[in-house]
Amino acid sequence: MPEVKLEEVRRFMEDSLKAVGAPESEAKAHADLLMHADTVGHYSHGLNRLEFYINDCQSKACVPTAKPEILKESGATAWVDGHNALGATVGNFCMDLAIKKAKECGVGWVCARRSNHFGMAGYWALQAEREGLIGLAFTNSSPIMVPTRSKQRALGTNPIAMAAPATDGDKLVVDMATTTVAMGKIEVQIHKEEPLPAGWALGPDGKPTTDAKAAFQAGRLMPLGGEEKTSGYKGYALSAMVELFCSGLSGSNSTHNIRGWELDSNQGPPDLGQCFAAINPECFAPGFGDRAADCLNTWRNLEPVDPALPVLAPGDKEHHIGEATLAKGTVNYPQRQLEAMETMAKRIGVKPIQVV
Repeated sequence: MPEVKLEEVRRFMEDSLKAVGAPESEAKAHADLLMHADTVGHYSHGLNRLEFYINDCQSKACVPTAKPEILKESGATAWVDGHNALGATVGNFCMDLAIKKAKECGVGWVCARRSNHFGMAGYWALQAEREGLIGLAFTNSSPIMVPTRSKQRALGTNPIAMAAPATDGDKLVVDMATTTVAMGKIEVQIHKEEPLPAGWALGPDGKPTTDAKAAFQAGRLMPLGGEEKTSGYKGYALSAMVELFCSGLSGSNSTHNIRGWELDSNQGPPDLGQCFAAINPECFAPGFGDRAADCLNTWRNLEPVDPALPVLAPGDKEHHIGEATLAKGTVNYPQRQLEAMETMAKRIGVKPIQVV
């Protein structure tokens, strides 16, 4: 696959966002969010998502100059109106507020309505972890999950993210969709012209499919766990939990009332609901970092089934990929994805991505 320098990808992202009205500060913040995903190997949420944000800004579904506003707050909580700003704008405002409250009160819980797609949920949890806190992040999304026993979509990918600090700079990072995969991974399979693994999605006929294009057209992802016989109802329940944290607390649209997120959508703002939380472990039993490190090291030292595939702690894979990507200084993208970006660049009047 073609190779692109990291600084060139970032330049293209920032230029594209500024071309549709984002202030430089917000273009940089949103590009950082997308670059994080591509750097750690989650290509579904990086450059792959840029054109969606660009089109939302052009259609006025997203207002790149908007500023979030606190509607109600207590010492440990806040309710925020995102005013349809970029996801990174709302995310930074809310997580900064949650961190501030956690440092003052031990816990900070902030919910936002009228937000847009905020990229990888783990990016936000890691902001709290870097401050020595436990970070949590949740969002609802467009309806894409088919609940157990249903033929219709009603819930979203509704991700769960948590990042916790351990001693010596170590950390535990959980970041997962409550569907088997995110829709972006279906798109990546299309770009790569490869089939889907079994259990990811349903086709237009309501039956499981490995055809990436058919799955994308149908837009029906299976819950984490897959079918009922493989405990897919657990993914369904986790998605429902996230839904109430997000739309229930924030007053945003519930997932089943959110418009679809398509490249050519002209249905207006999605009104997503999001939650950002931070917990100060120093308010509880002493030695949290040591206990966290002990768990991480115990898991990593378990005897593997295959000696060539050591047991990893949650977040290790992304950490290793991130280090390797930064050391290399480049990232690879499918040719079809770069061609799509070139077409978009011409449409909005920015310099296309330059391949190494």
